[in-house]
Amino acid sequence: MVMKPEPVFEAVEDALSRYSQEEQRQVPIILLSPQGRLLHQKIAEELARKPGMVLICGHYEGVDERIREGLATDEISIGDYVLTGGELAAMVLVDAVVRLIPGVVGSAESVRGDSITSGLLQHPLYTRPPVYRNLEVPPVLLSGNHSEIARWRRQQALLRTLKRRPDLLEMTELTRDDLEFLQSHGYRRS
Repeated sequence: MVMKPEPVFEAVEDALSRYSQEEQRQVPIILLSPQGRLLHQKIAEELARKPGMVLICGHYEGVDERIREGLATDEISIGDYVLTGGELAAMVLVDAVVRLIPGVVGSAESVRGDSITSGLLQHPLYTRPPVYRNLEVPPVLLSGNHSEIARWRRQQALLRTLKRRPDLLEMTELTRDDLEFLQSHGYRRS
């Protein structure tokens, strides 16, 4: 089954009618598709600065090509796999974008420190109690020494990224200290 162009064009036009003429020019019309550009944090940040977005979700075989050619201004994929429809992909995209809008998440600092946003995976997180089933919170986190805690967190984020997503290190701005630390753990920048 392929979605016909008429109802999709009309639905998008109706959705855009809620915006001013100026805003309409800025609102991306996004077709969710495995053929689109791969969603990443920079795209979510770019979309969070827009006045809104219109999402088109195909189903089964997808949408008539005229929707892709004559209506969609962008095409986004959430990964290299196929779903029965674009609804789940739309939910993923909306969540990735909305959490970047000021006031949605409790603090902007929380968002900046998330995995990927900083260019690295996030450091390990701990809470109380300091010991649970013989598993201990690292002593540095209980020390009260904020500079040592910050250093430990940065190093842990670097190590975690090196082990799990070394590809991110190639795109992240690293300090001389970061590079020395990573090199002491076997990292060689290409």
